[in-house]
Amino acid sequence: MDQQKHTTEDTLTDIFGSKEMRSPAPTEFIPKNKTAPEIAYQLVKDETYPQTQPRLNLATFVTTYMDDYATRLMNEAININYIDETEYPRVAVMCGRCLNIVANMWNSPEKAEWKTGALGIGSSEACMLGGVAAWLRWRARRKAAGKPFDKPNLVMSTGFQVVWEKFCQLWQIEMRTVPLTLDHPTLDIGEALKACDENTICIVPIAGVTWTGLDDDIEGLDKALDAYNAKTGYEIPIHVDAASGGFILPFLHPEKKWDFRLKWVLSISTSGHKYGLVYPGLGWVVWKDKKYLPDEMSFSVNYLGANITQVGLNFSRPAAQILGQYYNFIRLGFEGYKEVQQNSMDIAKYCHEQIGKMPCFRNYAKEVVNPLFIWMMDPEYDKKAKWTLFDLQAALQQSGWMVPAYTMPKNIDEMIVMRIVVRQGMSRDMADMLLGDIRNAVAEFEKLRYPTPLAHQVREQGAPERQGLHALMRPEITGPPTAGTLAGKAAFGPQFRP
Repeated sequence: MDQQKHTTEDTLTDIFGSKEMRSPAPTEFIPKNKTAPEIAYQLVKDETYPQTQPRLNLATFVTTYMDDYATRLMNEAININYIDETEYPRVAVMCGRCLNIVANMWNSPEKAEWKTGALGIGSSEACMLGGVAAWLRWRARRKAAGKPFDKPNLVMSTGFQVVWEKFCQLWQIEMRTVPLTLDHPTLDIGEALKACDENTICIVPIAGVTWTGLDDDIEGLDKALDAYNAKTGYEIPIHVDAASGGFILPFLHPEKKWDFRLKWVLSISTSGHKYGLVYPGLGWVVWKDKKYLPDEMSFSVNYLGANITQVGLNFSRPAAQILGQYYNFIRLGFEGYKEVQQNSMDIAKYCHEQIGKMPCFRNYAKEVVNPLFIWMMDPEYDKKAKWTLFDLQAALQQSGWMVPAYTMPKNIDEMIVMRIVVRQGMSRDMADMLLGDIRNAVAEFEKLRYPTPLAHQVREQGAPERQGLHALMRPEITGPPTAGTLAGKAAFGPQFRP
């Protein structure tokens, strides 16, 4: 951008009459001169227009709506670094209170004044912290027994989120996955135990599988694992990845045992910026007791006689999300959270029912257990269809919706599905608009005389891979990833959990 120094007269020029508005935006080098703030703001703001508006993004689990007071509170704390506990001790106290609330929400048996847990940038950091703790505990037991500790492994289903792959790669832990199948759409407990041995650091069931919206049978796993550990003498624990379910189950199914009421559940992670209803990024991880958090992972800060344990992979981190979470706990309370989550569930069930009635579709599961679900093309309809769910995704994007289509994990990767995630901010009226747009798109597809390029490729070669799908959906895209291609990543697999 060829910029000149702005005079007082320049800054009074209408924004769209300015020279910057007819100049290319900077893409490689910092501009030489300054730009008036109102013009700089408009340039950046304009970059955000040709993309899905957040509340129409039904691909993401991440909170896209908070009330005005919450937004104001977080904006007022935007310049506070959480790690500066000496300068901002009350933020640390509020963080400790949030951890207490989350731990008690999960029926923690710990009697300490401050429950053992940690803050994360998101559930991904929280997962890693839970995994590191399990690995260090396993390593310490092996060392104490004089046994090798160079071949740790972790067991979970192929419905994992990509953070677990990262964790295993970074800490050099073998990842043993149990395939999801049509007969076992959640973690197959028997197969999971077959994958275990003396080197297994933990089993990771999921409450709210991103691929399907279903829950693994955590209580059943705990019972089977208890028998397995008793038989083998192992001490394999459970870490629950409750990125979504951690804020759904306590409010909608408090009677269900999935948390610290179970013997072998030693740690749980969740995402505050999903159904915790806080803007990103925020995650929480809690341990059953301080003894399950290895000393080398933690340090304590003493504030007015209270020891607040702090653990994390990251150092500097925003404080605003902590204030947002604490505000939600105060503002909504248990009943308020229950109402919000129940509304999301009711709208998800309504969409599930309506889509299930459309002759061209078939729901993956009969029940909706979290506020999200997936569906596929009806097999008989699909044999003659001239379009695919990838085409439907592209058609809905024209109305502003982001509803991702993707192939399922290994072993059932020939199956193409679509997913809707319902969150706070999604109303019944919006659901009716979405369903209307789906019906209209299908009606137009059924007028086609010839298959779409995507339908042709799926018929001939199977589901397209990421780059191929981008080229077919948006053939004008070439070269390195752009904002458009990156925004489309949700179409290719929910292992990329925002």
